[in-house]
Amino acid sequence: MESALIIDDDVELCVMLRDYFQPRGIRLEMQHEGRTGLVAACHNPFDMVILDVMLPGINGFELLQKLRTVSNVSVMLLTARGEDKYRIDGLEAGADDYLPKPFNPRELLARMCAIHRRACARERASAPPEPSACLRVGAFEVDLIARTVSYKQELLDLTDIEFLLLETFMQSPGLVLDREQLVERILERPFHPLDRSLDMHISRLRKKLCTVVRDGWQIKTVRSVGYLFAPGH
Repeated sequence: MESALIIDDDVELCVMLRDYFQPRGIRLEMQHEGRTGLVAACHNPFDMVILDVMLPGINGFELLQKLRTVSNVSVMLLTARGEDKYRIDGLEAGADDYLPKPFNPRELLARMCAIHRRACARERASAPPEPSACLRVGAFEVDLIARTVSYKQELLDLTDIEFLLLETFMQSPGLVLDREQLVERILERPFHPLDRSLDMHISRLRKKLCTVVRDGWQIKTVRSVGYLFAPGH
């Protein structure tokens, strides 16, 4: 990762992050207002956008929705609001991850690098494929080369994380996968019991599966342990 854009009206925070990223080989451009930040994000080839929710002009959610109509750039959302609603809204608007303020810049960089690795893996997968490798469970079919999932030949529109989650579940059908294992494998960061981002990604994946799966396999919650992928009853 070589370049990033931060859109945040906290000038002191932006300068601190610029100084932290620079010796690590990352050029950080700063914008402090929603509209100018949107223009910069749409017209420059950044590897990552770091986006604050509370912005003058237009807020971070609205900016993200507009950005997603023209760009698939990776987005890390920053929020000073701790309620689940704000985190869920950000993920549903298209953020790749979120981080509550205040935060450790080392954790921010680690999460950014994890997002960037997933994006690079997806780009490599979109290259002309070798002979297809498929994973099948019930009526689900995963093309591991093209990184697509279909159910009864209907293609599912999944994010990178949702694809990795479903692929992981399908590799261990009927087995309980604990939350710590899933966080470390899918989100590529240490598990923290108060971090609900995994649950939010699974909730979004469940909603998408419900639109096409009526009586087939489902993601089930195993209380205090984790999740399993098993036939519905």
